[in-house]
Amino acid sequence: MTSTVPVVTDIAYRDLLDDPYPIFRRLREMAPAVFVETAKLTLVTRFDDITKIERDPATYSADNPVSLVNKVMGPTFMRKDGAEHAIGRKAIEPSFRATTIKEHWAPKFTAIAESLIDALAPAGEADLFAALAAPMASLTLMEMIGFEPMPWQRLAEWSQSLIEGAGNYAADAEIERKAMQAGADVDAAIEAVLDRHRSNPNPSILSSMINADPSMPIEAIRANIKVIIGGGLNEPRDAILTLVLGLLDHPAQKQSVLVKPELWPAALEEAVRWISPIGMYPRRVTRSVELSGMTLPQDLQIGLCVGAANRDDKRFADPDSFDISRPKQSHLAFGAGPHFCAGTWVSRLTVGKIVGPMLFERLRNLRLRDDAPPVVRGWVFRGPVSLPVRWDV
Repeated sequence: MTSTVPVVTDIAYRDLLDDPYPIFRRLREMAPAVFVETAKLTLVTRFDDITKIERDPATYSADNPVSLVNKVMGPTFMRKDGAEHAIGRKAIEPSFRATTIKEHWAPKFTAIAESLIDALAPAGEADLFAALAAPMASLTLMEMIGFEPMPWQRLAEWSQSLIEGAGNYAADAEIERKAMQAGADVDAAIEAVLDRHRSNPNPSILSSMINADPSMPIEAIRANIKVIIGGGLNEPRDAILTLVLGLLDHPAQKQSVLVKPELWPAALEEAVRWISPIGMYPRRVTRSVELSGMTLPQDLQIGLCVGAANRDDKRFADPDSFDISRPKQSHLAFGAGPHFCAGTWVSRLTVGKIVGPMLFERLRNLRLRDDAPPVVRGWVFRGPVSLPVRWDV
């Protein structure tokens, strides 16, 4: 057993953003936990270790006063444990019930997808980031939260600024400034609709929060909406793009899904395993504890790299490949344990049952552009930031 967490000083932050997977492989092979100087954080990268951690919130706490999420968004339920976490989740639960998703959200989301795809279809080419995935994620989240209608770009900008602030481990002052401004703008948008949701209960998240727990402080409502804007827009946006990229890059697998539509859910699960939209989140070690032969000291700040764990070759065969036919195995793209993503079923509906099938059905011979390759970036949050495609008109 070792009590010293190894330190790595030769990793450039740019390399983490461009392609973190060789770095993750190195860290997995090196130790259960490794301090990466450029990230200013001790990273845990192995599947079994992260699974163990997520099943023990008493030892590995999400409640972390120095978390960047708390700094940027406030004390959200995602950074709480036990009863406090449960209260926050229960407050939004009505918006995420299976019957609500099926009967209320599915028709609305289908209409949004139809409108976006119909609008871009005559062009014959587009970058699906800005033409489909970002507006789809933004407009659906706007509906779910219960904001007044606004340009989709505004909510997308807030989300990007908030998640960049939450992942600002390099302490960039401009990133922090934009994140704090986005937070103030979100507060104003919430204030503008509070009275309407109080007097007219409805399936929106804000209505659920206000009416399920009238005693919830406004600070908690603001913080929880901000964390939902971060992950709730980023995750489905990047899942849409990753699913499309994976299938277009593997024509035989694309054909399999088109011939057998029942494979769409498996294709989505493989996409978010392959490139996990939310790739890392923090925890705090509450007591000295042993993890796979290494002693982690009390109060150590760790980052759970689920993007690395989902490519752990001790868990997944040929983990760097996109393969929708791989044996069914659980992954960590939606988290695990008490903090399992509340929006998982909404994402599975939106991406795997609405947008993916509709896109390939309506855009004939959808294909990547040889002259404009896709661009994938990030490590705390990762996904295609540009996905240029063509189709036959």
